[in-house]
Amino acid sequence: MALDIGKIRRDFPILGRSVHGKPLVYFDNAATTQKPASVIAALKDFYERTNANIHRGIHTLSEEATARVEQTREKAARFIHAPKAHTVVFTRNATEAINLVAYGWGRKFLRAGDEILLTEMEHHSNLVPWQMLAQEKGARLRFVPMMPEGTLNLETVRRTLTPKTKLFSFIAVSNALGTVNPVKELVRTAHDQGALALVDASQWVPHYRTDVLDWNCDFLAFSGHKMLGPTGIGVLYGREELLEAMDPFLGGGDMIREVWLERSTYGELPNKFEAGTPAIAEIVALSPAIDYLETLGFEALAQHERELTGRALEIFRAEGIRTYGLSGVEQRAGVVSFNVGDIHPHDVGQVFDLEGIAIRAGHHCCQPLMRKLQVPGTARASFYLYNTLEEVESLKRTLRRVKDFFK
Repeated sequence: MALDIGKIRRDFPILGRSVHGKPLVYFDNAATTQKPASVIAALKDFYERTNANIHRGIHTLSEEATARVEQTREKAARFIHAPKAHTVVFTRNATEAINLVAYGWGRKFLRAGDEILLTEMEHHSNLVPWQMLAQEKGARLRFVPMMPEGTLNLETVRRTLTPKTKLFSFIAVSNALGTVNPVKELVRTAHDQGALALVDASQWVPHYRTDVLDWNCDFLAFSGHKMLGPTGIGVLYGREELLEAMDPFLGGGDMIREVWLERSTYGELPNKFEAGTPAIAEIVALSPAIDYLETLGFEALAQHERELTGRALEIFRAEGIRTYGLSGVEQRAGVVSFNVGDIHPHDVGQVFDLEGIAIRAGHHCCQPLMRKLQVPGTARASFYLYNTLEEVESLKRTLRRVKDFFK
């Protein structure tokens, strides 16, 4: 069933505003998505009716706030098909979730000479933490090379894994190329070699149904703000036995069992990874974001995004614009990176902004990938559930304006 885009757009207040006197066209969804009224209302309602700290008070507001946080945890666990709610840890974002694994698992279990396998298309969030860990532990980073069309080859992955590989951490969907990686097969390949598998699902979870049991992944990280939720809230899923064995990431309030002056013991899952006051309102407001996506349906969403992306690729080809990644939409998410001749992507982005169109321009936190592509950066249009074919058509007019402006 096709999406009712008109109805959907009425749920997003920001889409009614203008930029430079023109209707806003928001094509920067890979960076963050806009928020429906239900999410905005949940934030407002929490502060107006339930604001209190959690897990520590016996008064009504604290008990209500605690209940709402734990209800969201249970909903998030069902959303990704996690077996138990306490295997879902709330973090500030996917970056913090990955750092938590690097610190809590890597510092404890990695030894000098061990290997961590990544890919050439990783976001800095799934690169820098492992660089820091490898330097500290004397471990080695290895990288699966990217194929010319922007994909990963499973046989190359198998050849790059070695008996020394302890972890294969990879992105499910490239934020720069839109490549949709074969997650289940990549996880299986890692396990066949005896390595753990961490999936950076920041660009997957907002667009496709997620099933950590079917994937059999060991860790999974994603951010709420890329899936209609608030900023400042992320999720780490981990297999229970791995989380139990890991050390805490941060020390302080609410992650402890007992504290003496000389030592402390730590709380049960997930508390031992959630030190201090969390982003309570943001956790609560993640709940209606999950509801919105589940009500909408991922099959209809994927169909809509393929239609938008396919038309965008047609426009870029017709205008003689270079795009990066796969030429079709079958293994590609709603992300198109492009360059207009030798014009710097920042200049392209500014012209788009003058037309009221928000795109991203730069290296997209993927500097090694940009070097692989032999470009300083790209412009990037990324689509989501509230975008329309009419908005995509505006790419044609704006690309021509860019060319005329810098002629």
